[in-house]
Amino acid sequence: MATSRSGPARICVTNAKGGTGKTTVAINVAGALSERGRDVLFVDLDPQGNATEGLGLLEEFDSAPPTLFDVLTDGDQRDRIGDLIVDHPEMDVVPSNIDMLQAERELTIADLVARATAGDVDIDPEALSSLAVNVTPDTVTGGHALDTLDEALAAVEDDYDYIVVDSPPFYGKLTDTGIFATRNILVPALTEASSERAIELLIDQMTALETQTDITVDTLGVVANRVETTGEDETMLEWFEAVFADDPVWEVRKRVALQRAFSAGQSLFAYDPSVDMTEVFLDIAEDLDRQFGYAEVTA
Repeated sequence: MATSRSGPARICVTNAKGGTGKTTVAINVAGALSERGRDVLFVDLDPQGNATEGLGLLEEFDSAPPTLFDVLTDGDQRDRIGDLIVDHPEMDVVPSNIDMLQAERELTIADLVARATAGDVDIDPEALSSLAVNVTPDTVTGGHALDTLDEALAAVEDDYDYIVVDSPPFYGKLTDTGIFATRNILVPALTEASSERAIELLIDQMTALETQTDITVDTLGVVANRVETTGEDETMLEWFEAVFADDPVWEVRKRVALQRAFSAGQSLFAYDPSVDMTEVFLDIAEDLDRQFGYAEVTA
């Protein structure tokens, strides 16, 4: 259950298992929140830029610096995230960029610099920073370097009701940075047996992150995606309900319109609001409003 708000509600949509439709879920949850009248900032933290493409902003992926990479890795650029925000008819967007392909390595070095400075590892911080593009010992404070997105978002968060972060489809420093910044996760998952291992890894990752950084990560719910009417689907839905007994589990059925909306650079709400799955995403948005203490939408 989400805690009470101080600032906008922040959500990281995450699952390290590939092919879960994570980005499609993230875009359509953001679209549903926008449909309910909420001001939404969407942050594409994935170096592949799938959400940037799925929101029709592929040209931004090749834009010149400064980019999200610089904001995350250069302390002098941290407050420039507002310069990166791009207008979209449904939400504001911080797009990914080709430079983000270097971000995992850079954030790993930054985290090692933090640990070396704290004396946790016997490595010269200056030697480590010589391997980096932007990171220097004087730009890294504290016992870890996972707070860069958190700090960047502080400069723009007052303009929004929700910040939705689409994480990379792998566990590493980038994903940890997204989860640290939001403290709340929404989990897309397929109704197939391989999801069991993915969920177990997710739980282990959240435990390790909470221990390392002394934060609490709340699970907002599970989005069972591309659900069909097979025995395996029913079995997995029951498993999700058991593992996440205290959290809602929503079912998104397979619909071609979801992929067509993605290709059109829109959520389902802008592409074809008559598709039945819009009701599921609106249910998710309504429940998020409830969890974060937002008032009911009035006509």
